Amino acid sequence: MKKSDREIMEILEAFDATGCAHSAAALAGVDPKTVRRYVAARESGVPVTAPVARSKVIDPFVPKIEELIETSKGKVRADVVHERLVALGFTGADRTTRRAVRAARAAWWAGHRRRYRPWITEPGMWLQFDWATGPLVPGPDGRARSTSLFCAWLAWSRFRVVIPTWDRKLETLLTCLDATVRRLGGVPAYLLTDNEKTVTVEHVAGVAVRHPVIVAASRHYGAQVITCVPYDPQSKGGSEASVRIAKADVLPTEVNLGEQYLSFGALQQACVVFEDKVNQRVHRETARVPAEMLTQEQARLHPVPVTPFTAALGVTRVVNTDQTVRYGSVRYSTPPGHVGTEVWVRVDGEELVIVAHARTGLVEIARHALSTPGCPRINLAHYPGHPQDPTGAPRTPTPRARTEAEEAFLAIGEGAKAWLVEAAAVGAQRVRSKMTEAVELAALVGVARVDAALGAAAAAGRFGDKDLLSIIEYHDAGTPLAQLVIADESHSAQPGTSAWANIGHTIRGQR
Repeated sequence: MKKSDREIMEILEAFDATGCAHSAAALAGVDPKTVRRYVAARESGVPVTAPVARSKVIDPFVPKIEELIETSKGKVRADVVHERLVALGFTGADRTTRRAVRAARAAWWAGHRRRYRPWITEPGMWLQFDWATGPLVPGPDGRARSTSLFCAWLAWSRFRVVIPTWDRKLETLLTCLDATVRRLGGVPAYLLTDNEKTVTVEHVAGVAVRHPVIVAASRHYGAQVITCVPYDPQSKGGSEASVRIAKADVLPTEVNLGEQYLSFGALQQACVVFEDKVNQRVHRETARVPAEMLTQEQARLHPVPVTPFTAALGVTRVVNTDQTVRYGSVRYSTPPGHVGTEVWVRVDGEELVIVAHARTGLVEIARHALSTPGCPRINLAHYPGHPQDPTGAPRTPTPRARTEAEEAFLAIGEGAKAWLVEAAAVGAQRVRSKMTEAVELAALVGVARVDAALGAAAAAGRFGDKDLLSIIEYHDAGTPLAQLVIADESHSAQPGTSAWANIGHTIRGQR
């Protein structure tokens, strides 16, 4: 039974007073062996309350376990070690082996663990960026397409930028970098990223060979591109964390209960909402708001060039007054707001990409499937509110009052507007006088009843002089307006000829 601290002190005090284990045991009321054990522990310099080390069945095999751990760099499994020990004559259980392997592995990693030092950042020095796999979004052709998320992270202020894209090509990367530095309001000294082919062409003797276009772009913006150690994400952990946070918040998953995006514009809006949320809340590490720290860091950032780096964006075109650009003798539409401006056009596989210089930097504004001359690519979503029907059908005129009489008639309601459109289409006579009669009738029987009657007259094609009053009286008699007969070739007011069929039979019967 383990002794308490008070009892241990009494045992040691009795031994110091008598100098004999038997005498001290008699005074303390314990066994002499207990006195000797606590005295020996005190003399050896170990804590007297430390557990007593007992011999184990696996002790002779501990050197072999340490050898296997060292050979495998701490990665060997406990079941493999147990098989080796059994072959050497070990008779213990596998649980005993697992405990010994766990202790030996912990001791090995204590001396070989990678050492990390907190990254001491300076304002205006480092910007990290990386790519994340985005959600599936309907493309220009309506089919679901994969997207990518460009995630940038300013190391000192912890300010994040997330831009959705359709691909991760060099042109797209340059577009995102330009938009990022303009959103930050300056250019940092170094850009740290991964070793993708758009940045690093190859490695020679462990030295990264930069892509020449990236070198030209970094020279244009006054920054230096630095890449991390290959297959070592710890060397750019800030951007890795930004990617993980963006994916957890933006991507629709079962964790955040997010819904699928119906368009690429909805994904862009979701990224803007994410940026506002993470940049306006207090960061755990700095205990400050990143947006407020950015205003302080902007004083240490380099100025952004007035003109973006456009060497890899394609050829330039000017948007015509019909919101289209010409490429290969084919017209391609653009969204509103770019008429008369210069845009960049490039071919990306089987698609044509149009990039414009917006206030926030270079932005991809349209993407069309390539076409042939005579077959323009027009996205109807680029022309909101256009009077032409998207299906090509004739445009239905919209009544607009120009006189007080017309305004009074159209104020009756939608039925009055429908009556005027249908009456004009069939060439009805005395339209203005009938409109005046309808206004007078509305003042007598009520606007709602006249509006319903005008709608029924428009649906039935009745535009006669007394048709409106007749429909109102017919409705007052209790007949629903839905049962009104529409005049067509299947209904005729001409009397039938069935009565003439019996005339001959009647004459012969009279004879």
